This record gives sequence, structure tokens and C-alpha cells, in this order.
Amino acid sequence: MIPVPLLVCVMGGWCAVYLTDTLLRSSSTHRISYETWLASRGLMVSPFHVRWQTTMFNRLFAYCARINPRALYLWFNSGLVFGICAMLGSVVLLIRTLQQTYAQMTTDNPRIGGQQALQVVVPGVNLPTSQLGYFFMALLLSGIIHELGHAVAALREQVRVNGFGMFVFVMYPGAFVDLFTTHLTLISPAQQLRIFCAGVWHNFVLCVAALAFLFLLPIFLFPMYFTGAGALVTEVVQGSAADGPRGLSVGGIVTGLEDCPVRGVEDWTSCLSHLTHAPQTGYCVAVAGLQPSWAHGRAFKRLDGTMDCCSNNSMTDLCFSYVRPQGRNSREREFACMPVRKMVTGTRVCRTDGDCTAHSSVASVCVTPSLENQTRFIRVSHPPDTHMLFVGYPPHLQHAVSLTNFIPRFGFLHLDLPVFLETFCKYLVSLSGALAVVNSVPCFALDGQWMLNALLEATLVTVVTDRQKRELIGFFLLLAGSALLAANVALGLWMVTAR
Repeated sequence: MIPVPLLVCVMGGWCAVYLTDTLLRSSSTHRISYETWLASRGLMVSPFHVRWQTTMFNRLFAYCARINPRALYLWFNSGLVFGICAMLGSVVLLIRTLQQTYAQMTTDNPRIGGQQALQVVVPGVNLPTSQLGYFFMALLLSGIIHELGHAVAALREQVRVNGFGMFVFVMYPGAFVDLFTTHLTLISPAQQLRIFCAGVWHNFVLCVAALAFLFLLPIFLFPMYFTGAGALVTEVVQGSAADGPRGLSVGGIVTGLEDCPVRGVEDWTSCLSHLTHAPQTGYCVAVAGLQPSWAHGRAFKRLDGTMDCCSNNSMTDLCFSYVRPQGRNSREREFACMPVRKMVTGTRVCRTDGDCTAHSSVASVCVTPSLENQTRFIRVSHPPDTHMLFVGYPPHLQHAVSLTNFIPRFGFLHLDLPVFLETFCKYLVSLSGALAVVNSVPCFALDGQWMLNALLEATLVTVVTDRQKRELIGFFLLLAGSALLAANVALGLWMVTAR
């Protein structure tokens, strides 16, 4: 469900805007001055929609349209080819996404949903509120670059640009260009295609540029930050399993999880995934170290069938199981409640007793924490501090901390700068790519509508000479594309908000 506080803030804000606008328009004293003020600044206010339009960027668009005409010709012809391919590809992608959504609805398999290339984004539901700033900035920049492509392509084809503007609809920002319609109808279908395809082409280029910047970020930040020495902690969720005096702290560097080395965030994720599905790691303990003072508490079964022997809910003791050296023929396991930090600090990890005897001349056994199913005991290395000891479900540890690959070379550098650049680039790749796909769909009110109409006019003139028949073909194709997009959006919203 959509978070109530977010919904209240959005609805309350728009009610305040609409109420203020209504009062000023109905006031005999302020109505004329208010409407004059709106018109002079290019503002338009309507329910859940505010729009701003200006001509101040027209000279910039005109200047860009005159830069190297030959290069621009090749550039926008490349956009034309990409737009046609994207229009076909977007239909295939939407059909595949619809099949995946239907499969997830019928099988309740969450992995299928994670494989979808396109997903409906609802702020506060599948988009954390802490990420809204990145989302809206990336969405606005993607929209501006999209409309910049339309504007420059239009001026190059001698189509007048009346103005550029931005808007906010409900809570989603966007941009637009106002083209002179009469000029559009006078140019050839190929020229129209270059204009209509320029938006999705520029979104694709922006997506590729952001992706390249993301991969080259370690090189760009090399003078200030280095990588490969561990994962730097940038945030620890308060009250989580990683919080506390012996937990992780902001600025600490994680170098290992058990015997799995961590050189960066990718290693952290893969190590946790491995530890989630692998058998519990054991620890080599000398037989002489199994002190009689650590009483073999009477083992008892938990509800899930696993064994426990620490009944006092101690925060320092943990139940371990092992095979006594004298009883290996029977393979009966013994259980002992032991002080966990003393037992595992500085010890070698193992899977069997043979791992211990192979590396030590002292008689040793492999003791294994006896835990509930899916629960793991994990030592987190973050020198120079002592190991953080975690007992729980590994994904909980992953969600408890935020990490980055970039470690500052100097103390005055901010830890969050690389995180901001990384996160913003990822949102830019996702949203700019999504705009390129969605706007390519042959659907009413999207760029795909005009792209399809221009393409049919350019290709079917000799085959279908009657203009009305060509328009009828285009109408049914647009109707099918609109239904396909609407089905994806409707089912996607249902999957996100209703389940």
C-alpha cells in the first residue's frame, strides 16, 4: 500500500495550491493582477498540474542547431534508425514484461518479478522515500535532455520552437517543447521522423553516457578516493544487528565475512549470498580448550527441530556442537554452551575435523554453532577493530548497513560524494532508458504515436494510396500499442500496491 504520510503530504500540498489559486481568481481585487502575474511568468495552474513555459532558451536551441550541420545530419539520422528499432523493440519488451507479470501472478514466485526489465515505480512503495531526491532529479534531467533533442532537431528542419517548459503532475516532474504545428505539417515524413525520434535517441545517449561514467567513476575519483581495499561503511541502521559498541561504525572498512574476503560492495553481496546457502562455518578449537567449566548444558530441540543448549538467553554465550574425539566411531554429536567471542577469536575456520588437524600439531576439533534453520553465525572483519559477531539471517545484515567501494585518501573528503554520484548515475541509467522505451511505444499521446504516423506516411504511400486507409491502419496499431502499455501499467500497479 502507498504510505499514508506521503499521500497526505501530496494531497495536502495540492489542495493548498488549488485553494490559493481559486481564491485569487475569484477575488475581484486580486484577480487581474494575479492572472497578469501568471501570464508574465508563463505559469499555468490546474488541479494536480503546474506548468511553466518560457522562450529564454530559444537562442540556445538555435545555436545548437547550427553547430556542424553535416554532423547533426548524421546524428539525427542515427536517431531516426534508433527510433524505428526502439519502436519495434519496445513492443517486444512490453509483451515479454506482460508475460512475466502474469507468470508471477499465477505462480507467486518473487524471482520472476526481479527478472523484469520494466517495473512500475510508486514512491514510498517500491521506491524508498530516502531515494526520492535521486529519482526526481534523474527524471527531470532525462526529460530535459529528451526535449532538447526535439527542439534542436526541429530547428534544424526549419520548424519553429514556440518555447520550452517544465511541469509537475501530481508529484512527477517533466519537460516539454512547444513546436509550431503548421511547420510540422509542411515538412516531409522523413524530416518529421528525425524530429519525433530525437527525444528517445537523446534518452538512449544519456543512458549510455551515464553508464560509461558509472564504470569510469573509479578513474575519475582516483586522485581523491581509492578502491579494492574493502567496503567502506557509510550508514548503519540504528537498532539493527550491525549497530552497537562492538558493531560496525560509519567510516569503518569491512575486509571479510568469515573466510570470504571483501574487496568491495560486490564481494560483500556475493559473500552474504554464499553464506546464506552454504552450511554453517565451523571453528577449530583445541581439545584441551574444551574446558570442563563449560558445562555441557542439556541439549533440547527447538520448534524447527534444531538443537540448543544455552537456555539462559545469554548475549555472550552460544551453543556449539562437535564430535568428541573418543566417540568418532558413533558420530554422536555433543553440545556445549560456550562464550562465543573467546571461542572464535583468532581461530581458523573449518568444515570438518580434518581441516583442523591438517594445519595444527595440537589435537583440535571443528566446533559448529548450533543455530535455527537459515540462521547463520558470521564474523565480520573490520580492522583495526575486533570482529563483529552476527547471529541471524544474512540478508538482515545486508539491509542493516550501506557500503561503498570508494575509500577517501584524505580525512577532509566526504564519504557520501561517491555514493551520491553512483546512485544518481544508476537512477539516470534506469529512468532515461525507461523513457526511451516507453516513449517509443506506438501509443496515443506519446512520441510513438507521431513516430508511427510519420513512418506509415513514409513507407505506405505507394502501397496504400488512400490517406484515410493509412490513418485507419495507424489508428488500430496505436490502439493495440495503447492497450499493451495500459495492461502493463495496470498489472504492474496491482503487483506493487495490492500484494
